[in-house]
Amino acid sequence: MNLIKAGNIGEASPARWSDAIGSAVIRAIGFFCFWLILTRGDPGDVGPGLISVAAATWASLKLLPAEQWGFRPIRFAGFVLHFLRQSIVAGADVALRALHPRLPLHPGFVTYRAQQPQGRKRNTFCAIMSLMPGTLPCGTSNDGSLAIHCLDVTQPVVEQLSMEETLCMGALGGARSDA
Repeated sequence: MNLIKAGNIGEASPARWSDAIGSAVIRAIGFFCFWLILTRGDPGDVGPGLISVAAATWASLKLLPAEQWGFRPIRFAGFVLHFLRQSIVAGADVALRALHPRLPLHPGFVTYRAQQPQGRKRNTFCAIMSLMPGTLPCGTSNDGSLAIHCLDVTQPVVEQLSMEETLCMGALGGARSDA
């Protein structure tokens, strides 16, 4: 079983063997906890659970190979709090714009050149960005820039996205200097 995938151009660097083993152990523990929840901890289901955990861990490593992310728990907790605060503020802003006829609404697209190259880390950022009210990544242009639909193109959307990407990748260990 090849736990380490050779990195392609634009993808994150491959993990070391120790990272791959650590990733396999963490995934296996997660799958086993999930199995225990599903079976309500019935001791008679531990044997099939171990077989299922081994299969799920193998499939997980094949579908999403381990790579170096450098996860930072304290920064991640800070990012989660920031994300929740931003979601509430942006959600209230979107609701106000939708319900108040005088509040200007200037929907459109902006182009954002992401700090991360195309690959898993950039896709992770896009997935998180899509959860924020008012912005939605819609595709990639020929030069690699992201097309972002936003509710108000007169706002500093690109600057905010740059700040959000820096915070997100700093928490997940995907900062450009880490790659």
